[in-house]
Amino acid sequence: MTLFLLAIVFRVFFIQYSEGDKYKKLSTELTIKQDTIYANKGNVYAADGNLLATSMSKFTIRMDVVAAVKSGVFEKNVAGLSKELSKMLGKPVAYYQNRLRKAKNKKSRYLLIARNVGYTDYLKMKQFPIFNKGVYKGGFIAEHKTVRAHPIGKIAERTIGYDDYRGGAGIEGAFADYMEGENGLRWKQKIAKNQWKPINDVNEKEPVDGHDIITTIDVNIQDVTHHALLSKLQYFEADHGCAVVMETATGEIKAISNLGRTSKGTYYEKRNYAVWESHEPGSTFKLPSLMIALDDKVIDTSTVVDTEKGRIFIHRKKVEDSRRGGYGKISAARVFEVSSNVGIVKLIRKHYDDKPEKFISKLEEYGFTKPIGFQIKGEGMPYVPKPTDKSWNKISLEWMSWGYGVSVTAMQTLMFYNAVANDGVMVKPRFIKELRREDKTEKIFETEILNPKIASDETLKKIRKVMENVVLKGTADNIYSSNFSMAGKTGTAKKYIPRTKNAKGEWEGGYYSMKHYVASFAGFFPADKPKYTCVVVIHDPKKEKGYYGATVAAPVFKEIAQKIYTSTPVDKQTVDEEIQFAAIDNLYQKFDKRLNKDYQKVPDVCGMSGMDALSLLENIGLKVKLSGVGKVKSQSLKKGEKLVKGKTIILKLS
Repeated sequence: MTLFLLAIVFRVFFIQYSEGDKYKKLSTELTIKQDTIYANKGNVYAADGNLLATSMSKFTIRMDVVAAVKSGVFEKNVAGLSKELSKMLGKPVAYYQNRLRKAKNKKSRYLLIARNVGYTDYLKMKQFPIFNKGVYKGGFIAEHKTVRAHPIGKIAERTIGYDDYRGGAGIEGAFADYMEGENGLRWKQKIAKNQWKPINDVNEKEPVDGHDIITTIDVNIQDVTHHALLSKLQYFEADHGCAVVMETATGEIKAISNLGRTSKGTYYEKRNYAVWESHEPGSTFKLPSLMIALDDKVIDTSTVVDTEKGRIFIHRKKVEDSRRGGYGKISAARVFEVSSNVGIVKLIRKHYDDKPEKFISKLEEYGFTKPIGFQIKGEGMPYVPKPTDKSWNKISLEWMSWGYGVSVTAMQTLMFYNAVANDGVMVKPRFIKELRREDKTEKIFETEILNPKIASDETLKKIRKVMENVVLKGTADNIYSSNFSMAGKTGTAKKYIPRTKNAKGEWEGGYYSMKHYVASFAGFFPADKPKYTCVVVIHDPKKEKGYYGATVAAPVFKEIAQKIYTSTPVDKQTVDEEIQFAAIDNLYQKFDKRLNKDYQKVPDVCGMSGMDALSLLENIGLKVKLSGVGKVKSQSLKKGEKLVKGKTIILKLS
């Protein structure tokens, strides 16, 4: 026993002096830890300060019904807890009471109460009966996660983008390094029951929040653009489409909508088609073709060309006009106004067939031969053939002149048309105005000029006039308005579909399947002093309902211009005409009457647009929560219910 005691004493002294530091360090590691304080990711804002994307705390609430909650406490408070849960989550009191009792009988220690609870509701739930006793006596379990939220719904979702497990896309993907911020550091010490508390009153390293991004998006114009495009996609049952509005002088993108069709026939922001998708533009490409010839002075707008009977063959390939019988002998200006394929092909063939390099070098100056160079990932690659390419053939130049055999993105078309509107100054389209941190501007993104002059003033003056005539007396005369002036060009292109054999062994596809089309319109307004430039591209509209650019895409352009004029008059132009879109005018008048009414009861906002309903309800003192995109389908507070200011109303949109 004496020897055993001596051995123990020897071991204690050995550990104390030889290995003491080792075990002290191990003890410290088990009781003290370095805790990361995560920095807040930057927000994304619209140009007018509206929040487009932000980080929000969401909680999954569970309950340990057995181990933490004593039977007496449970029986005394289960009815009160059920009542509070019913008020917040919407289901009957009996539902929660039965569920809690069943969980108690089954000895459930991880009962799900609710998912995706917001921070405000989480704080309220902590004060509910039983839950207010905390984790160990009330069984309240809250699992926290941070999610990225878009307060205006899914509008412009693909452009705002994301940076998560899916990768990086859109604005958030492009500026992820700026938005992440720097995490902080704090030491914590372990106390009873595996809880940790800070050692000091201050953090060892304070977190630095990420930069906020101020975009060029205007929420009102974005809402107008989204719904104008959506309504036409739905009517024509098109596969997908995009619409972009750009401020002419600055290049700021004020609105961008990209909508794709689902298998159920609904539409959502499927891809950023305006930036990503390169396609054959069709007749909107006649603008650069005509401008090249005018600027080189090989033709004038008065130059006469014989369109014959609207059909010619070049190396056995047919070129024909949409109008049967053609237009006969017409001026070059009229060729553009009526969109004569034969006319533009004959003009370009005559003057550039022996020198195609000169024609293509001009297209290069116009920005069609390379990507624009956005920071946003996934920009589509344009294609303009050259005589040195293996694919070049005897009709490449002629087909190029009317928008076939080339491939460009909607943003490239927009940039070129904007340069025409901007007195020849080509500015780069941009989505970002500035980066801010703690309300201090750290970086401003200025307008970037890519080409100070794409053509002479004389050429630009003539071009803008014929573009205005397209709306006055050309292919887009269906959108003419005496109230405000517009200028642009329609485009209708047969869409190439790879040739494949069907079940019967027959070949399908190619250009001449006569089933697939791309309808487009690009232009600016007002025609004399352009403020905005806009492009609309719609793919695969249902042929039976219409497929021409004038029928499918141009009305979207007009509706956007119409609503921008209605809400923000440009250059003191009046809006007192009898508007062709009577439904739009009626909606605005109806909304104005509602807004100025003295409300004592909750109004019926079903059928109104989400933006209008939000404005109306907040103006009469209600707090509004939106779910979905589009028009109001249902409201949580019933029509005619007594109006209580400060109460929350939930609107479901579709």
